[in-house]
Amino acid sequence: MKPQSEAELADVVRSADGPLAISGGGTRGVKVSGAALSLSELSGITLYEPGALTFVAQAGTPVAEIEAALASENQRLAFEPMDARALMGTSGAPTLGGLIAANVSGPRRIQGGAARDYALGVRFVDGTGAVVKNGGRVMKNVTGYDLVKLMCGSFGTLGVLSEVSLKVLPRPETQSTLMLRHLDAQAAVTAMAAAMGSPYEITGAAHCGALLDDGPVTALRIEGFESSVNYRLAQLKELLSGFGAEMTVGDAEMSFWIWAKVRDVSLWAEVPGDVWCVSCRASQAPDLVARAAPVGWILDWGGGRIWMRVPAGVDLRGTLGAYDGHATRVRGEGCDIARFEPEAPGVARLSQGLRARFDPRGMLNRGLMGPVADEVV
Repeated sequence: MKPQSEAELADVVRSADGPLAISGGGTRGVKVSGAALSLSELSGITLYEPGALTFVAQAGTPVAEIEAALASENQRLAFEPMDARALMGTSGAPTLGGLIAANVSGPRRIQGGAARDYALGVRFVDGTGAVVKNGGRVMKNVTGYDLVKLMCGSFGTLGVLSEVSLKVLPRPETQSTLMLRHLDAQAAVTAMAAAMGSPYEITGAAHCGALLDDGPVTALRIEGFESSVNYRLAQLKELLSGFGAEMTVGDAEMSFWIWAKVRDVSLWAEVPGDVWCVSCRASQAPDLVARAAPVGWILDWGGGRIWMRVPAGVDLRGTLGAYDGHATRVRGEGCDIARFEPEAPGVARLSQGLRARFDPRGMLNRGLMGPVADEVV
């Protein structure tokens, strides 16, 4: 089913007599049982006001179309959304609704925030087929803002997005990346923490053991006017000189390449193994990597997010044990390991209550993020 309008989408949900599997561009490999409901035809930018730093688009609008429109006005999506196609081996086009439904946020999250921090308003169809509007189309209108945030990261289990309004930001003049070579994970996390705690406005902090051919790289990105970038790079070098690492600077082209690789985890495209995303306290990252002994790993967000590649079928949650965070199985098929970490009992009750309110029939992406209300004992 591919509805052409919000009204048609509401009719489809209202008349459904079984579960619906909602998708945008189908690029993230999320699979649930039910009749396929694609938002790909619900597409188009409906409002763009560069002077107000806001735009509105239908949920099925390709991200590439949005980024092209923003680039024409020297603006961008500040939360740097991941393109999962290379990692997941999928085709199609990432969509705006998919980004918001999954709260997709890239390396710049440490400085600029997540996708949910830029969502100003949403329109969606709930599980009864009712059209709900929340929030606004400009930054000063924040009516119902909490409900807007609630839809971010709900993976279509609370409603089917039909339209999203977002805040955008200007594109910086240039960027550079300072690379520290051959640090181990512990030293890298310490160096990234020092950089992020400095006044030099780091917009990306990652450590990868296989980004380049000759050993581990700790990457720190700085963006802005060229003179400011050059000054901050010099100060950052001085700040981190005590780590004893060889330092090199990647120019704008090299910097863009590095962060595209980190953002999309594309180093593991067509490479065998399951891929997990672990969220944790940055200080715990080196220990978690040591516990898991993954085939490959990348520390992003200064260590607060770890991408791990492990042999197929490995239950990484059992290997990691107890820590302050959670693990999501992003890529991997052929076993019964759940995609999302089981929720704590109190959180599970809240989640089930929300789903019962927004989707009382349990129709939308049923079972994706835990049992529906009528399955709870």
